[in-house]
Amino acid sequence: MPLLRRNRDTGKRAEQLAARWLQDRGLTLLERNVRYRQGEIDLVMLDGDTLVFTEVRWRQHRSHGGALASVDHHKQQRLIRAAQHFLASHSQHHERPCRFDVLGMEPDNDGTVRYQWIQNAFYSE
Repeated sequence: MPLLRRNRDTGKRAEQLAARWLQDRGLTLLERNVRYRQGEIDLVMLDGDTLVFTEVRWRQHRSHGGALASVDHHKQQRLIRAAQHFLASHSQHHERPCRFDVLGMEPDNDGTVRYQWIQNAFYSE
């Protein structure tokens, strides 16, 4: 049980760092950890007029391809369905352009966090 809690705490901390890092780049945080049965959106942000659904991925090691490689087609589909539900329940955002970003985070050898931000990482069909 402690490992699960540690992973959850690490994920929560990574999302806090990610939100701050993106805000430093001009985005505005609207919501965090939006959950639906179909999936979860880590961060919902505004970049100008564009609604940005952001998946945050933390990886301690690159042994499985790193943080960005972990957002596979199945995960993308879950994010798309969650975003559709978000839009259905937030009518004020219906007319906004939307995009899906992925923010990968990994520590360097000295422990400094490296950020890899992929804007428009995938598209809804």
